Amino acid sequence: MDQGHLTARGIWAARGGGGERLLVLLHGMGANASVWERMLPLIERSWGGRWLAPDLRGHGRSAAEGPYGVGMHAADVAACIAAEVPAAVTLVGHSFGGVVAALVATGWYGPRVHEVAAFGVKLEWTAEEIARARELSARAAPVFATRDEAVARYLRISGLAGLAAPSSATASAGVVAADGGFRVTMDPRAYGAVGPSIAGLLRLAEAPLRLAAGERDPMVALEQMRRIDPAAEVFEGLGHNAHWEAPERVWRFIAGASR
Repeated sequence: MDQGHLTARGIWAARGGGGERLLVLLHGMGANASVWERMLPLIERSWGGRWLAPDLRGHGRSAAEGPYGVGMHAADVAACIAAEVPAAVTLVGHSFGGVVAALVATGWYGPRVHEVAAFGVKLEWTAEEIARARELSARAAPVFATRDEAVARYLRISGLAGLAAPSSATASAGVVAADGGFRVTMDPRAYGAVGPSIAGLLRLAEAPLRLAAGERDPMVALEQMRRIDPAAEVFEGLGHNAHWEAPERVWRFIAGASR
């Protein structure tokens, strides 16, 4: 992944490729754009256009300034897209990134989106889960005495524990030195975005929207997805971070959605 750049809205984004079409990759809550690293070689070989991978507001190298509602994230992403002046836009969203993608695809924020491929999107939240997220959003970001402790925390909240090596570049992108120690590069206030009807937001997309999830993803079930996308599919044997576990399988899903 390249060194990236900051946009006028303080959103950091990596980019690559060439051509008129634009593929936008949106990570899940707690992660950052580095989670796409295992898929980027496939994109560079197979995608006939440019690609853009931003860190969402409050994550990674982007501005840690609220508000952090889904609408603000959608406005940030729309501004990034508008700056690229693409002829056609395909949005790919993992988990919370899929919700942001659907909102961008309403057309309310300017850019016209041609298709959305979203996977691992948690469609149903219990009252207890929402309350827990709100509780986390009210806490200060913990500072750890060692980098190893901060990396372990980042890998856990991004869902990459047991998948990405603590010594990897992806793990490094999730922590930063702070206050004599180390902290995760996520503003806990970003958890406050949890709460709206996710299924309702997905149904607002004007562009065709395809859904998928790993067979072992505990956050969403096939029958839930098929209430929104009757053609929703399951990635056999994969979990929540399917794009890290088997990027080739997820790329086939994305490529199929963008035909």
